[in-house]
Amino acid sequence: MAIFKPRPNAQITDTGTSGRVKRAEALRRRALSPVRILIMVLMLPVTTLVIAVGVYMRTSEFEPEEALIHLIALAGCKPVESLVPGPFLAGGPGYHLRNDPDGDGVACGTYSLPTTQNTSPQQAESPGRRAVGNAKFVRP
Repeated sequence: MAIFKPRPNAQITDTGTSGRVKRAEALRRRALSPVRILIMVLMLPVTTLVIAVGVYMRTSEFEPEEALIHLIALAGCKPVESLVPGPFLAGGPGYHLRNDPDGDGVACGTYSLPTTQNTSPQQAESPGRRAVGNAKFVRP
């Protein structure tokens, strides 16, 4: 078994830190740079939004394009109509109750659903039907 023994007449010289240590220190400086950390913190909401939209589009009952339209319609009629002209019918992509002020099943448009001729005035003015001006407020 050989044991390493330094030669008595050999001089040990320290050439400074090795290249590996220098590279590690440079990498550490770049990783902990205040600018890099600030960019990462500012990009966190964007990353979260992209993940949330991706999850919604995969779990929605609509096709991906329709799911995106439905999600944009949450912001209101103007943003969604800049992409796709309305109207949006109840149960379809782009329809949200908040965008249907008269409660007729049509959001973001002037299109009206065909009505049957057998409707009586009592059915048209039922208290459960949502219309502009008939909001009920409960006092505490």
